[in-house]
Amino acid sequence: MDKFSYLSNADVTAIDTVYQQYLKDPKSVDEGWSKFFDGFEFARKNYEQEVSAPSGSLNFDKEFKVINLINAYRSRGHLFTKTNPVRERRKYTPTLDVENFGLTQEDLSKVFQAGTEIGLKDATLQQVIDFLKETYCHSIGVEYMYIRKPDKVDWLKNKMEGSKNKGTFTNEEKKHILHKLNQAVVFEQFLHKKFVGQKRFSLEGGESLIPALDAAIELGAKEGVEEFVVGMAHRGRLNVLANIFNKTYKDIFSEFEGKEYEDNLFDGDVKYHLGYSCDIKTDSGKDVKLTLSPNPSHLEAVGPVVAGIARSKVDQYLHDDQKIVPIIIHGDASIAGQGVVYELIQMASLDAYKTGGAIHIVINNQIGFTTNYLDARSSTYCTDVGKVTLSPIFHVNGDDPEAVVYTIKLALEFRQKYKKDVFVDLLCYRKYGHNEGDEPRFTQPLLYKAIAKHKNPREIYLDNLISLEVLNKEAAKQMEKKFNDMLQDRLTEAKQIEKAVITPFLAETWKGLRESTDADMQLSVDTSYDKKKLIEVGKSISTLPSDMNFFKKSEKLFSERLKMIESEVIDWGMAELLAYSTLLTEGFPVRMTGQDVERGTFSHRHAVLKVEDSEEEYIPLNHIPDTKEKFEIYNSLLSEYAVLGFEYGYAMATPYGLTIWEAQFGDFNNGAQIIIDQFLSSAEDKWKSQNGLVMLLPHGYEGQGAEHSSARLERFLTLCGDYNMQVANCTTPANYFHILRRQLKREFRKPLVMMTPKSLLRHAKCVSTLDELATGKFQEVIDDVEVKAQEVNTIAFCSGKIYYELIEKREELGANDVAVVRMEQFYPFPQKQVDAILEKYKQAKNTLWVQEEPENMGAWSFILRNFKSKVIKLISRRESASPAAGSSKVFAKRQAAVINGVFEYSEVKK
Repeated sequence: MDKFSYLSNADVTAIDTVYQQYLKDPKSVDEGWSKFFDGFEFARKNYEQEVSAPSGSLNFDKEFKVINLINAYRSRGHLFTKTNPVRERRKYTPTLDVENFGLTQEDLSKVFQAGTEIGLKDATLQQVIDFLKETYCHSIGVEYMYIRKPDKVDWLKNKMEGSKNKGTFTNEEKKHILHKLNQAVVFEQFLHKKFVGQKRFSLEGGESLIPALDAAIELGAKEGVEEFVVGMAHRGRLNVLANIFNKTYKDIFSEFEGKEYEDNLFDGDVKYHLGYSCDIKTDSGKDVKLTLSPNPSHLEAVGPVVAGIARSKVDQYLHDDQKIVPIIIHGDASIAGQGVVYELIQMASLDAYKTGGAIHIVINNQIGFTTNYLDARSSTYCTDVGKVTLSPIFHVNGDDPEAVVYTIKLALEFRQKYKKDVFVDLLCYRKYGHNEGDEPRFTQPLLYKAIAKHKNPREIYLDNLISLEVLNKEAAKQMEKKFNDMLQDRLTEAKQIEKAVITPFLAETWKGLRESTDADMQLSVDTSYDKKKLIEVGKSISTLPSDMNFFKKSEKLFSERLKMIESEVIDWGMAELLAYSTLLTEGFPVRMTGQDVERGTFSHRHAVLKVEDSEEEYIPLNHIPDTKEKFEIYNSLLSEYAVLGFEYGYAMATPYGLTIWEAQFGDFNNGAQIIIDQFLSSAEDKWKSQNGLVMLLPHGYEGQGAEHSSARLERFLTLCGDYNMQVANCTTPANYFHILRRQLKREFRKPLVMMTPKSLLRHAKCVSTLDELATGKFQEVIDDVEVKAQEVNTIAFCSGKIYYELIEKREELGANDVAVVRMEQFYPFPQKQVDAILEKYKQAKNTLWVQEEPENMGAWSFILRNFKSKVIKLISRRESASPAAGSSKVFAKRQAAVINGVFEYSEVKK
């Protein structure tokens, strides 16, 4: 790790053998040993002059025991720090007492050459220990010796040991730290007095977060950082908004007043969930963009969203991940307890998701809700998850703001230099209960007895500055009074506001787009594309370069795609790639991730081709002539929650691009249910945040068992309301082509949840003509053109692949009095189109809804709710706890029963 790291575990006899070899010929040993022995010889000669010791007689054994002691402080010193502001730390063994390293109290006054390892020449053992304690066992504890890159370990070691892990601050810098602490403390105290009993999830006890964030932004700006994207839960959020993001106190107070919103169709959210974007000018005169992502009460859900936003900004216009820094602020219980944290951290260095590293700050209250930390985790620290990616972890006492500021600066420097995640565990406490109306003494009587007597960080730091004569008590009082008076003035102004306004999140990014109207959601927009250009694009993405050696199967597949363009008959996979290609030519970037998306789970896509006998890749969509935008496609890690969160964040910051997440099988989306519930379906209503993310969910009963049949269509339809998103199940390549293009052809954005096919990918009848792609548009409902309206006795509405099975059965039976009508879009419900169908077949005696899913699943409840003026009957499997049977024979029997059940209504069967 460092240049002499091998010493800590070395055998003394073996070292002596190398030493004797060095004495004969210094060049005959390894360069590292040679340098060490050079220093050793220098010290030995000085030592011999003082004590007249015989040549070569230094005590190797004890020298290396001191080196072992030094390395123990580096690797285990964090266990013996003064980082907890309100209670004694747990005791760990073995301790760092010298006796545990084969040394004695008599050795404390002896001079050891090993002191040169930490930059101390002619140092006694006591001086070495004092240095180590000050560096590794004071207000900052550090875990870093497990990092496997020697350059990173050396960099951290030199930084920390070179400064004894302390910052050097001028009097003006100390006053500035006090100023930010004053803002944090007085703001909370003011809210506590003026809004008695209201939840605000105060920062009290952890106010050092504010000077820490301030320092990170100031240093970052000097180092070339142009943007910070922050994600945090509710604890301390209002304080961060006010004193870092400069959201006006007046606006915050107005939200406390609970006023109605200007937009009466907007439900809004609690004040400590809202997002914010702003531009600030740092003290050094640099302009910096700050973004705070909105976040629900699902504490760690915002982490991947923040990472996605940051990555989008890098891809779209910054083109350098050192110009943007994601800061993710955790709680101690949530970082240890929520699995999405682990998922996110595993994404940190992957090509699809890397952002140049995130700064993770933990507001460590030492309690989760009302749960003691001893019941909240099995690991020693809440931040132990950071060791998964060998990230450095700093534990710092929140009552020592200078240590906090120093640490956050060091963390930022490391991130900028090595593009790695860094964790800062801010040890503090929570002055009140989980919220301001809670009684914490019910569960933590001793802790809260200590907290009640404990001074806040501002008072502690102020006492320190007064003792150092940096400022006097009168100046401090004036600082507090001035800030309090200003807050009172802003509160008075807030009371005059009649209606609250939500500041649009990422407003600058979303310029040119607007909110949708009800009428917008009922209109089909023009998604056509010039046929001549479509043919050119189709040929371009289907022609492989002749100088690359592809697999024969790949060459055959692309030859077949070329034939499709020539015959003008397009299958599902080709229509999908044409949708992406045409958007690229129109200036819209496309990004897709998910498990196995490059080839497609069912091998229909092949968007990335491997060269035979090589790892070289070729992406046809990135070789379309005269196209500047890129097609980005990545196979994801085996995660749904964090990956969907990341892509949601990416789409949030990329309104003029198509962002897609595809599940390997549609039912796997339930691993990301929190993102679907708390962001995808509700963010526009809560935060006025639009999003155009596309979810592709393979769906359809193919006899593959309970886990590979249903994408849980019913769950998405339950979440639909106020035109919040779109849910569709297309049956033709052309309709799929148009619905994908529709995402970017409107003046607003909505999430699209697509039930996508499996068997239809290669179904002979699931094809479209090139004209249908070029000149058509998306059809919410597709009528049956194979029957005569006046002869229809039964209308069978359905969606997805069952349509083809119904048509096949109708042909077999000759039951032409049954019209099979496809519901391509469920939500927004296409009422006008459905009414037109019902009017067309008004003489029909029966109206059916046909679905593969059991009665209690699928779209049936939704259909029943929306067919209000028409009696409609259900044909489906019986209700079930499981989506589908595991037995292929049972599946086939039940599927046949559904199909046959439809034609029981026919009066003209063969």
